[in-house]
Amino acid sequence: MSRYALSLPQQLKKEAEEWAARRGVSLNQFILRAVAEKLGSLRANVDDPNFPRVTYRRGAARRPVAVLSGTGIRVQTIVTAADKWKLSPAEIADQFNIPEAQVKEAQAFYQTHKDEIDSDIESESTLEPKGG
Repeated sequence: MSRYALSLPQQLKKEAEEWAARRGVSLNQFILRAVAEKLGSLRANVDDPNFPRVTYRRGAARRPVAVLSGTGIRVQTIVTAADKWKLSPAEIADQFNIPEAQVKEAQAFYQTHKDEIDSDIESESTLEPKGG
């Protein structure tokens, strides 16, 4: 593995350290994963540049799934929290320990990519056992 000195603005470094601590990883691991995630999405060329806080990650079925950048939280989870659980953006942000702006961007992303996200939600609901 090669080494690379990285200079970060103090506030960005502080926020990255906080996110790394929440995830139980080192700052180095967090940055490595973030760069790998970003490069993967650039290679796949699927990210929507209008939504910088949302990226795609390969899911279990090896197909891209929209997630909040820097987290494993799927956009469909945010949609479900708002629609089914009736949580406000502030409540969702609090529940998932993410910025409210990121929740609102996920909701805006959903409005633009509604068919895709609804399809993901529908696909997952067919896998859930039916209550008896």
